[in-house]
Amino acid sequence: MTQNCVAGCMLSGVLSVVLAGGIASSACGQESATQRQRLTISAALDLATRQNLELIAARAQRAVALAGIRAAGERPNPTLTFGATRDTPHESTFVDLPVEVGGKRGRRIELAKQQAALTDVNITATERLVRLEVRNAYYGLAFARGGTAERADVLKLGERLREIAKARFEAGDIPQLEVTQADLEVARESADLQVAQQEEKVALSDLNALLNEPATLDWDLGDAFGAAPPALTLEELLARSGASSTEIAKINQEQKVQQSQTALFRAQRLPNVGLQFGADFNSPHDFQLGARGQISVELPLLNRFQGEIAESTAAEQALERELAATRRSVGRKVEAAYYDLEARIFQAQLYRDTLLPASRKLEEMAEESYGSGKANILTVLTAQREVQQVDREYLDSVHAVQAAFAQLEEAVGVPLD
Repeated sequence: MTQNCVAGCMLSGVLSVVLAGGIASSACGQESATQRQRLTISAALDLATRQNLELIAARAQRAVALAGIRAAGERPNPTLTFGATRDTPHESTFVDLPVEVGGKRGRRIELAKQQAALTDVNITATERLVRLEVRNAYYGLAFARGGTAERADVLKLGERLREIAKARFEAGDIPQLEVTQADLEVARESADLQVAQQEEKVALSDLNALLNEPATLDWDLGDAFGAAPPALTLEELLARSGASSTEIAKINQEQKVQQSQTALFRAQRLPNVGLQFGADFNSPHDFQLGARGQISVELPLLNRFQGEIAESTAAEQALERELAATRRSVGRKVEAAYYDLEARIFQAQLYRDTLLPASRKLEEMAEESYGSGKANILTVLTAQREVQQVDREYLDSVHAVQAAFAQLEEAVGVPLD
C-alpha cells in the first residue's frame, strides 16, 4: 500500500506538470520578461524604419539625386581668350559664350527629377524589403522561444517520469531497464533544450541586426502569435496591389525616365549657338581699340542622335510590355499568397481545436496506465513524443500563418495591419 501510495503521488505530480505545462511556461516567461524590454511587432517595424542601416544607406541616395537635379540645371561656362601677335592689331581679347537652344536645360532638369523620383521608388522598395525581413525575424524569434519553452517543459516532464520509474523500481514493480530508459530520455531532452536555446540566441541576434541594436539586447515579445492577421478580401488586395506594388511603381517610373531621356535626345538635335564678342587693340595708323563679334553654329550633318532616339524609343516599348507582364505577375502573387494564408490559418485552427486536445488526452491515458502498472515506460515515452510532435507542428503552423501574411503584404506592396 505504501509503495502504491508513493507511485500514486508521483503520478499526480506528473499529471500536474502535463496539465499546467502551459501555465508554468507562461510564469517562467513572465519572470524573464521583467528583465526584457517590451517589443510588439508594430514597435519593431517602427524601430527598423528609423534605425535599419540598409534603409539609412538607401535614403542617403536621395541627397545624391537632389544634387543631380542641381547639376542638370547648370549652364555652360563662357571662355575668355586673349591673343598677341606681331601683325596688326597686335592684341585681341574676346569671350565665347555657348548658348543652349531648344530647351535642353529644361529637358536635363526634367530627366534628373524623374531619376530622383526613381530613387524614391527604390527607397520605398527597400523599406518594403526591410519590413518583410523584420516581420520574419520577429516571428522567427517568437517561434524559437516557443520551441525553447516546449523543450523545457518536456525536460521537466521527463525528469518527473524518471523519478516515478526510480520509485517503482525500488518498490520492485519494474526492472532497472525502464530506469535506464528514463535516464536516456532525460539526457536526450536536455541536449534538445540546449540546441533550442542556441537557436533562440541566433534568432535574437538576427532581429537585433535588423533593428541596429546590440546583439545581446533581449526583448519581451509577449504573446506574439496571439493576434490573428486582419480579415481581407481578395478583391480588395488585388485593387490595392495595382496601385501600390513597388514592382509596378518602379516600371512606371522607369518609363517616365525613359520618356524624359527621349525628349532630351530630341532637344539635342537642335545645334547650340556660340556667341563671341570682344575687342582688338593696338593697330597703328588704324585704331587703338576696335570691337569685334561673331556667331558660330554646329552643323548637324553627321550626328542627329538618330541612334540614341531609336534606342530610347525601343526601351520605352520594352518597358510597356514588361509592365503588362508585371501587372499579371503581381496579381498572381497576390492570389497565391492569399490562398496560402487561408490554408495556413485553417491548418492552425485544426491543430488548436482538434489535434492538440486529442494528443493531450492520449498522453494522460498512457500515464495513467503506467502509474497503475498496466503499461511500461515505452508506452508513456511514445505518447509523449507524439504530443511533442503535435506541439511542434502546431507551433510550425502558427509561425507559418505569420510568414504567409508577410508574403501577402510584400506581394500587395503596402502595410496590411
